Amino acid sequence: MSSALDRLKTLTNKISSYERARRDNLVLLQNLFNELNINQKVEEFGELFNYKAINLSGASLLSESLGEIKKGKYLQILAIGYDRDAVVKSKNVSLGYFGKTESVDEELKNKIVEFIIRFRFEKSFMTLEHYYTMLEPFKPNE
Repeated sequence: MSSALDRLKTLTNKISSYERARRDNLVLLQNLFNELNINQKVEEFGELFNYKAINLSGASLLSESLGEIKKGKYLQILAIGYDRDAVVKSKNVSLGYFGKTESVDEELKNKIVEFIIRFRFEKSFMTLEHYYTMLEPFKPNE
């Protein structure tokens, strides 16, 4: 019995920790949204999540080389929109252009990378919630 209770406590703590991390992440993400002037391209913070994805040109987003610049490139935040009614379904939109990677301030580059990782973190929760809801009709009757 104690083992089952311990597993339940561990699971509860983990879920609670994820929810706290998500809530904190949203606050920090919105601060970066304003600080990086993305609010000039996307009027409302919530509209940011209408994009399928956000990518970065000019620096790495891979965990083993996170933030490493690509010399000779331009640092730019690119959002991928999707319009199912359009002839060309997906469309890249620049949310921020910051110039040549070699001339971008290190602190600014780090904030840009952080913004994208924080966006992806929240987007993953939204995706999880979406598929959880989609599975509702397949749940067994209780």
